[in-house]
Amino acid sequence: MKKAIFPGSFDPFTIGHESIVNRALNLVDEIIIAIGINSKKKGYFPVEKRVEFIQHVYKNESKIKVATYDSLTVDFAQKVNAKFILRGIRTVSDFEYEKDIADINRKLTGIDTFILFAEPTYTHVSSSLIRELLYYKKDISDFIPTEINLLLNEK
Repeated sequence: MKKAIFPGSFDPFTIGHESIVNRALNLVDEIIIAIGINSKKKGYFPVEKRVEFIQHVYKNESKIKVATYDSLTVDFAQKVNAKFILRGIRTVSDFEYEKDIADINRKLTGIDTFILFAEPTYTHVSSSLIRELLYYKKDISDFIPTEINLLLNEK
């Protein structure tokens, strides 16, 4: 079985993340969307809410699992027997950063990283910009999956 993890904070999970995951479904048998917990960072949404959001988006997709971890990403990948780490990139600077991490992870464990480039229509979408919009109470519905928007509007 070809299993990959897609690590990130996903605070919040965006249409860019969704696009990467949906495209990667054609490449692997299972994807674990792995929400990294950084005790030094306070997220906008609690981790439990992020898990709920993503599970709701993929409630009908058996190839997607959601998990949390508080270790090195590559250690989590080994723990769940993932063969690959999936990453999405939007810019050249993203590529340089991801390449260095991928090289170290492969050296440490032999786990390969594969990268999907963001679709051009999503290169401007980032969780940090969406958090900024949320802070100022702006509409984020164009930047998050419909299922998450519906959950947010239930309140």
